Amino acid sequence: MAEVERISSVSEAPEPATQDELPPTGTQLTPTQQRLLHAGTWIKLMPPDRADFLHTVMCQVGLPRRRTDAKTFERHSGHVSVLLEAGKLYDGKDFVEQPLPYGTIPRLVMVHVSSEAIRTQQRSIEIGESMRQFLNMLGMQTSGGQRGGYTALRKQMEALAACRLTIGMHAEGRVVTVDAKPIKRFEAWLQHDGSQRTLWPGVLELSEDFFSTLAEHAVPLDYRALAALRHSSLGLDVYTWLAHRLCRVNNPNGIMLSWENLRDQFGQEYHTSKDFKKEFRQALRQVCVVYPDARIEEIIGGLKLYPSPPPLPPTTISMMLPSGNTPVDNSGDPKSYPR
Repeated sequence: MAEVERISSVSEAPEPATQDELPPTGTQLTPTQQRLLHAGTWIKLMPPDRADFLHTVMCQVGLPRRRTDAKTFERHSGHVSVLLEAGKLYDGKDFVEQPLPYGTIPRLVMVHVSSEAIRTQQRSIEIGESMRQFLNMLGMQTSGGQRGGYTALRKQMEALAACRLTIGMHAEGRVVTVDAKPIKRFEAWLQHDGSQRTLWPGVLELSEDFFSTLAEHAVPLDYRALAALRHSSLGLDVYTWLAHRLCRVNNPNGIMLSWENLRDQFGQEYHTSKDFKKEFRQALRQVCVVYPDARIEEIIGGLKLYPSPPPLPPTTISMMLPSGNTPVDNSGDPKSYPR
């Protein structure tokens, strides 16, 4: 079986900023290409020293990838749909309207806070040094200044904390709407004049509904792959989707997804099908460099997914829910969110 354009070959990782293919042999690789190659080799040779996690729903339907002035955003994937609505945060004086979160930062932040919630068994997540260490480990800047990574991080954290997430789904013959706002409470320290001083230290508190479903709906991810893909929102979306999807393909002959299906799920920001296919193919090539066990074939009209091992072995997670509830784990078959 031919893999997607030999898509899992480590020697074929394009540079997304220029949309160019890898330069000819002997030409110096870009930093992004070097990072992908290094991560792919590392992942093949050694297991990770820990697992990170993301909620299965957020693996199926991602956040906006580009800045938008819209106040609502929808994504659809099979029986699951997500509605994201911009909100407001109190800055010490007024309620300030926030934009919709977008790009790579809120995606990586949700991985971090979900992983910390599982590790600490707590809904309240300290976002001080742990977040800084997480971003440094991914190779992301935490410098200050108007254009520094710290400023971008703060803005996206605030937008993420303010937004409302509603999930619509078909489950067990019913149509269900779930208010799954991931972040219930956001704290930031203040200046003496009452304005926000800094995001460090601060606290995010996950909503009870989101927290209580993490155990049975957490998808294990390899942080080295996330670090390698940190430049690409589409790359992160495709990686987390495949991490969730490929290990659930049961048909040895594979399942087919049309380009139309894929564009409905991933391509709302693209004006034409041609533009989407070009971007998606390049993101997929990069993802398969850092997910070498992914078995995917490009066929006429779309892609074929074959049964593949997940990026990390299945992990049993036990979490203590708030008082009055019993512990849950992800070893059983989920009932509330279709996979």
